[in-house]
Amino acid sequence: MCGIAGYSLNPDSRVVRTLAAQTLLAAIAERGSDAVGYAYGNGDASVSIHKQRTGASELLESVTVPAEATQVLLHVRDYTKGHPSLAANNHPIRHGSVIGIHNGIIANDEEIFERHGFERAERGMTVDSEAIFALVESADSKPAALEELYGSLATAWVDERDPAVLSLARGVGRPLWIGEGRSELLFASTRQALELAERYAGLRLHKRQLSEGSLVTVAEGQVVATEAFKPDRSFTEEPLAAVRAPEEGLQSLRRLAAIAAPAHAR
Repeated sequence: MCGIAGYSLNPDSRVVRTLAAQTLLAAIAERGSDAVGYAYGNGDASVSIHKQRTGASELLESVTVPAEATQVLLHVRDYTKGHPSLAANNHPIRHGSVIGIHNGIIANDEEIFERHGFERAERGMTVDSEAIFALVESADSKPAALEELYGSLATAWVDERDPAVLSLARGVGRPLWIGEGRSELLFASTRQALELAERYAGLRLHKRQLSEGSLVTVAEGQVVATEAFKPDRSFTEEPLAAVRAPEEGLQSLRRLAAIAAPAHAR
């Protein structure tokens, strides 16, 4: 059970980019501690990716997002396939022009690679999530591509061929929440993460959980399209605990409080 979060902002949004990213990361830290990472883009340049093989608490204070950034992806990993000792297996994952994050399990990833003749982005990669981003890159993020996946799915990605756009998708078996403000859209694995972002970033968000089989396209903090796809509902798995690293979560929240204190004192 991994954790995902991030945001899309209007360039004029007054949200403090780094603090918003730190807040969302701390809020999802309890969902995995095998690896952590984030990526950001400003809508007209290549996406920068930073990740390391620790829990979120060891990255939190060094997270830096430029003031001009308009999109951020965040991930904490509780790995199932693709050992975290290989950095390419950790999220955010790059496949060609697509950079994405995923919570869930893709059980037919090897079949997808073979069927389409896709090559792994890096030698030695085995992470199942890469199949998502290989498909959406090949299909230009069309929703039908997601119907090939067999597994559980909550995911987000950006495509450097259309860098102003953030895509969010929910299949089966994993939660995905969005919070919409005047100039911002935030997303996370939990409603509580969005509530924490409201507190630290000074936002008021309309919060809702995406329906299963939804693909949402976001640009500059606004939903510009919502499309449906048909996830394979025959996939089943043993129920997983949402909290995988409770101490990591507590430590991250303590560090966040210390980081945010000077800003709130002003």
